[in-house]
Parts: sequence; structure tokens; C-alpha cells
Amino acid sequence: MKAVVFDSGTLINLSLNGLLYVLEGLKKSFKGKLLITEQVKYEVIDRPMGISKFELGALRVKALLESGVLEMPESMGISSSLISSRTNEFMSVANKVLVFKGQPVQIVSAGEMSCLALSSELTKKGIDNIISIDERTTRVLCEEPRNLERILSAKLHQRLQTDISKLKMFSNFKFIRTTELVYAAFKLGLIAIDDKKALEALLYATKFKGSSISFEEIDVLKKM
Repeated sequence: MKAVVFDSGTLINLSLNGLLYVLEGLKKSFKGKLLITEQVKYEVIDRPMGISKFELGALRVKALLESGVLEMPESMGISSSLISSRTNEFMSVANKVLVFKGQPVQIVSAGEMSCLALSSELTKKGIDNIISIDERTTRVLCEEPRNLERILSAKLHQRLQTDISKLKMFSNFKFIRTTELVYAAFKLGLIAIDDKKALEALLYATKFKGSSISFEEIDVLKKM
């Protein structure tokens, strides 16, 4: 069994680019589960359903959930209440890593941490999984925690201090960005655009809708 855990950013990116339809084809090719948590569901379906500007996107994601393309943790025998509890654990630690003038700086959201919580529970069950997430902070927290201070100090324009002594729980996660997901969909022939410029357009479109990927990384993908 395999699984992809989706953060809200990836689903919003796909929706804004009119690419949510690729998830059905990816699921068939992947032959695994495409999962979202209750926290992500709230961010991409429940909350935007009450906002006229975002309602259509919410309905599109809701249709994927109702059709079974996207599934909840319960489909893997994992309760949403357990994920909520584990999410709080991850948030409690992550939001104390950076300190400014003696006060902890909040750097992550419940949606992102719920993805880590679900991934960790899947791993405990021996289920190979990867998290689809565009947000840079969470990936750096897990992959390069020592760079957090430099990156976020520059982003927030204030000097921060890092305490990475409690970050062991953030190791051993695997990530994929929307850009890389769409690249895979293109190579599998799942993109409904027949044009030699399609791949380049797809890669840039996902970058400009929130995928934290560099132009240099896009150039590498274009040549692969």
C-alpha cells in the first residue's frame, strides 16, 4: 500500500490552474491512496464554501472527496481524532523552534502539521507515503532545520534565534511539490493539452500559484 498526503496548498494550486482533474489519473497510475486530513478539508472545502469568491474551488475539491479520488485517514484505519492529537504535538514543538526577543514565533499551521501527523501514522503502519506540500517552511523544518533561522529572519526582516534541540520528530518525511506532481502527470500523458509548450507552461503556472520551486529547478525538469 502507498499513499500521498495532500496539504491544502497543493489542492489550491491545482484548482487555480484548472488541473484538479489530473488527480484521478494519478491515483490510477499510482495505485495508492490520495489522502487529506480533517484540517486540510476545513481549509479547502469547509471554510471556502462560505465565501463566494472561493466557493467554486471548494466544490471541485468536494467532488473529488465524494467520488473517492481523495479520501480521509479513516480509509487507512486511522482516526481523525488521533490525527488532531498528533497535529497539536507537532504544532507545539514547531512553533517554539524560533524565538524573537524571548517569545516563540508561530511558523506553521494546523493544516501543514496535520499532514506530518498523518504521514507519521502511516509510516508506523509500514505504509510508504509522501506529502504533497508547496509551503517552504515546513519542508525546511524537516529537511534543513539549521537553515530556518537564516531563511525566516530574512523573510520577516528581524533577527530570530533557533532552538533545534527538539526537532527529532520532524525527520524522515518525504515531500513533493505541485510542480513535480504536475511534471509526473505530464509524463504519464494525463494533461489535456497537446502543445510543445505545455510542460513549460505547467511548471511556471504552478510556481506562480504558490509552489516554492526555483527557476533553476524548473530548468532541470524541462530538460528531463
